[in-house]
Amino acid sequence: MSGSVVVIGAGDALGGAIARRFAREGLQAVVVRRHADQLEPLAARIRAEGGKAHPFGVDARDEDQMVALFQRVETEIAPIEACVFNIGANVRFPIAETTGRVFRKVWEMACFSGFLTGREAAIRMTPRGRGTIIFTGATASVRGREGFAAFAAAKHGVRALAQSMARELGPKGVHVAHTIIDGAIDTAWIAENFPQRYALKDQDGILDPDHIADAYWMLHAQPRDAWTHELDLRPWMESF
Repeated sequence: MSGSVVVIGAGDALGGAIARRFAREGLQAVVVRRHADQLEPLAARIRAEGGKAHPFGVDARDEDQMVALFQRVETEIAPIEACVFNIGANVRFPIAETTGRVFRKVWEMACFSGFLTGREAAIRMTPRGRGTIIFTGATASVRGREGFAAFAAAKHGVRALAQSMARELGPKGVHVAHTIIDGAIDTAWIAENFPQRYALKDQDGILDPDHIADAYWMLHAQPRDAWTHELDLRPWMESF
């Protein structure tokens, strides 16, 4: 029986591309977002490409739901060989308009759910002495900017979580990596809201989800004598 990859935040773009990439390598793709019905097109595509897909509707902020999810994957599907946390929660609010509810919700979505994901994956991987846990970060993981206090705080938190887990779990055989996706990704949301930016696609000026997914597979496939903890990916024309 093959192993599995769990993708938390398996949307239509990057999360879906990651799930498809790992499925092509033989891992069963456990794709997760809040509403399972929204995962059917992705699951159908993975199956059409010859892979195995298992969609789950789970609120990643709910501890009981996350514990049950990981236990079910391990007992009913396949041992978890890779786990990707890919929830964004990128919202913009001026600081004076950032209510406690907004800040808390963004933190729960982009940071606390990352903690639950990482903990549950680690619990299963550590006894086997192998596995890969990847956290998707952003420019906000290393640099806050105006209007993004809540988002940057949450992404900084996930990066710190990944660093702590890497130092603890690396010596136990579990590879923990954090990626910094520094640039616009080819998504319908970017096309609709930033058409001028999206027009750069013809010049390779925005990130292709499939190419990011290739990098994630590379991280998983790395030999343990040369692990990468942090990887930043950006278009060639992006300033940084």
